[in-house]
Amino acid sequence: MKKKTNKKNAKTDEPIGNLKRIADFLPPPEQLLPPEEVRKITLALDEETIELFKQMAEDHGTKYQRMMREVLKGYAKKYGT
Repeated sequence: MKKKTNKKNAKTDEPIGNLKRIADFLPPPEQLLPPEEVRKITLALDEETIELFKQMAEDHGTKYQRMMREVLKGYAKKYGT
């Protein structure tokens, strides 16, 4: 025997209610994080600091060297002349 479904309560993928389409207002991915001009240097850091930034970067889904750059950039902006 076929099981009857109650169409009133049936779940569908169709939209429900009075919907209105809005324009896409998000910038394209390449504009979200514009590339920065960077210069490579050699910097010696203690192991504990490196591991801290690597763990924080992993937790937040980003790159640890970028996080380090942002910290240094913030410091330079605050205390630079």
